[in-house]
Amino acid sequence: MEYSPPPLFKQGASARAKVVIFSLIAIVLLVADAHWQTLGAIRQVVGTALYPLQRLAMMPRDAAYGVGEYFSSLSRTQEENRQLQRQQVLNSQTLQQVQLMAAENAHLRRLLGASERLAVKSLMAEILYDARDPFTRKIVLDRGSQQGVKAGQPVIDDTGVVGQVTRVFPFTSEVTLLTDKDQAIPVQVVRSGLRSVAYGRGQSGALDLRFMPANADIRKGDVLVTSGIDGIYPAGLAVARVSQVEQKSSDAFAKIVCQPAAGIDSNRQLLILLTEFQMPVREPATTPTPASSKGEVKSAAKAEVKPVPGQPAPATSTPPATPAAISPRTPPAVPAVKPGAVAPAGPNNPARPAAPTPVVKPAAVVKPAPAQPAPAPAPVKAPLPVEPRP
Repeated sequence: MEYSPPPLFKQGASARAKVVIFSLIAIVLLVADAHWQTLGAIRQVVGTALYPLQRLAMMPRDAAYGVGEYFSSLSRTQEENRQLQRQQVLNSQTLQQVQLMAAENAHLRRLLGASERLAVKSLMAEILYDARDPFTRKIVLDRGSQQGVKAGQPVIDDTGVVGQVTRVFPFTSEVTLLTDKDQAIPVQVVRSGLRSVAYGRGQSGALDLRFMPANADIRKGDVLVTSGIDGIYPAGLAVARVSQVEQKSSDAFAKIVCQPAAGIDSNRQLLILLTEFQMPVREPATTPTPASSKGEVKSAAKAEVKPVPGQPAPATSTPPATPAAISPRTPPAVPAVKPGAVAPAGPNNPARPAAPTPVVKPAAVVKPAPAQPAPAPAPVKAPLPVEPRP
């Protein structure tokens, strides 16, 4: 049986011939395009015509990729955001610490400059906490007697006086602030040289100049410094600035309010001035002490008289002449002799046997005045013998 097509339905060249022909055409086009770029325009036209079809074919793939990328990027962005927030908090804390350290460093530099300007030995201290009593203005420092702190020493900062050490422990000390109601400090006005005493006002944080005359030479804005007359605060330390002055002719005293120059409530580090203050020794008052007993007065009134051989004992009722009153030109006074005493022998007075020496009674007791004690009499010397005149 013959399977060849009829003559009216001839198919032309065979399939093998077509493959060979198209292969040769492709090779020729490739060679021509590689050497002479003859198919560039055709390629651009075909690519432009096929681009919408390419994008349409790629849309499902791009949509699936975009959805996956969105969710992955969202989770990644959220994690990065949390990390950045934590880092921001850490950086903010570090920045605050750096700012605090910078402020503290500047404050310490100012304190160091203040200690160098003063000719007094000083000690740096840090505030631990405020006192527990809410009605007083006191703070506690981290320096005590082991570091040389003593009660009464002044405490300052870089701008002025802060207070005074009032209680000392081995490792801590208590400082009463300048604004405490029981604290006072001698001050002097820089402009006029007027001296006064500044008193604290308690919780208000201000100072008062009390008992100032109504016509005192003081104005608003005057600067007050330590006068140095108390022996505790060195002279010239800034204390306060006058903020209010009320002078009325009807009042005896003016009302003067001052604001402290130092940062009373804003400092962390302070400077303790290790001053040596000694109170002047007061001499004890001398009061007259009366005689304790009559026997002491009697013994003080008695004069010890030693008789000279051959001479009578003088009477105690008449005080004998002192040796200072005897001179070569003036004969010494002859002591009074009671009846019965032996007189000195002479040409007109022959010698008689000596009579027995009479008993001498002590003089009457004289009570000393209450204002002046009776001085103890010096021992009395026997009078010199008197030579008889020819």
